[in-house]
Amino acid sequence: MRDRSGGTKPQQLDPQARRILERAELEGIELIRFLYADHGGVIRGKAASRSRLAERLGTGIGHTVAMMAMNMLDQLQEVEHLGPVGEVRIVPDPATYVPLPHAPGAAAMLSDLCLPDGTPWGACPRTFLKDAIAELGTEGYALVAAFEPEFTLGRRLPDPGGGPDRLVPLDDSLCYAGTGFDTAHDYTIKLIRALETQGLRVEHYHPELGPGQQELSVRHAPALRAADNHVIYRETVRGVAMRMQMWASLAPKPLADQAGNGAHLHLSLWRDTHNLFAEDGEVRAGFIGGLLAHLPALTALTCGSVNSFRRLAPRVWSGAYAVYGPDNREAAVRVCSPLGDTGEPNLELKPSDSSANPYLSLGAVIHAGLDGIRRKLDPGEAVDVDPDSRPGRYPRLPATLDEALDALEADEMLMEALGPLRRSAYLAVKRSEAAAFAAKDVSYELFHHLRVF
Repeated sequence: MRDRSGGTKPQQLDPQARRILERAELEGIELIRFLYADHGGVIRGKAASRSRLAERLGTGIGHTVAMMAMNMLDQLQEVEHLGPVGEVRIVPDPATYVPLPHAPGAAAMLSDLCLPDGTPWGACPRTFLKDAIAELGTEGYALVAAFEPEFTLGRRLPDPGGGPDRLVPLDDSLCYAGTGFDTAHDYTIKLIRALETQGLRVEHYHPELGPGQQELSVRHAPALRAADNHVIYRETVRGVAMRMQMWASLAPKPLADQAGNGAHLHLSLWRDTHNLFAEDGEVRAGFIGGLLAHLPALTALTCGSVNSFRRLAPRVWSGAYAVYGPDNREAAVRVCSPLGDTGEPNLELKPSDSSANPYLSLGAVIHAGLDGIRRKLDPGEAVDVDPDSRPGRYPRLPATLDEALDALEADEMLMEALGPLRRSAYLAVKRSEAAAFAAKDVSYELFHHLRVF
């Protein structure tokens, strides 16, 4: 049944959708952004007006298939089935509705990319993660995760020499120093309040190692919610900064000579109310074994940009070696000791940053870990030293995006999991970025990454 304007009547919607319509009206929301993450790791979307929201909750918003062949420089790549002909829908998930405190009058929802008939589309990243979660569920497992992001806070200023804009950090404080807390205080409080308003529970905050570098962590959640949270986090970190005439960059290396920004991925595997990483050594070993076996290929998805590999280096605590160890911050996989008597052990994947598409990243991690459990892969001995202190003994992760993409193409399991359309598009987009930045100087690379991420 349609109303005279052609929209779906609100009373036909499910209770959750009706609550969204009521909230939007009560909160004075005029535009609702339907957001998704593309193969370049860019958060994109379209917005529905409140007057059409009832209808768009069901139909989504029309979108060209070509956008999933667009790289982070807005250069369209030649990918079969992703050209000027073809249409998908950006279909929002009502459970993800959040207001945007940094953008009064606006709200957002995370979205799937669906075919016009409503079925999942083979290039939708969020669907990839959903499918990975479902596959994990067939074995009776559920993954809980959290991204641990860092970002650089400062101001974007013109380059005195006429080059690309540069990021000037907010301060030059030391790691964990009180001056860092004080300098960024007003911004941090606004950010925390914005995140809490959106249902993201803030866990910890501190000024990090580099000038202007911040780290603020949010509470873990089921895998899909964790990826959704990271998208909202990225948008909010940058949005709050812009409202305060500042610039925040989550790029892996926005400043070539300063500390890089990671988004370490924390993971725990559950069956009912049991944390299997605490209770089942065989399952934990298999999951770690799967991560290590697929890690060269995984880096193409968890460290998703050319800029990522400026950060992914030895002796900077980014996890540049495919090893694991208890509380070893130079290992790619850190086995984290629990906090207090009620804390739960988890794994931390360190080669991970915010230039990655979080749905592809986390989905691929699930597939790798599950493969390790199924095949009972042995992770080998835990490493309790800096792996770089023993040259040649431990496997080094790829040093460039091209090397990581080569490893991904050679990984049959991950390529099969990605599927034909998604893998061909991802490889084309990422190869194009590697070529584009190889043809330019460092300042060009830094600018475009700090601008986009």
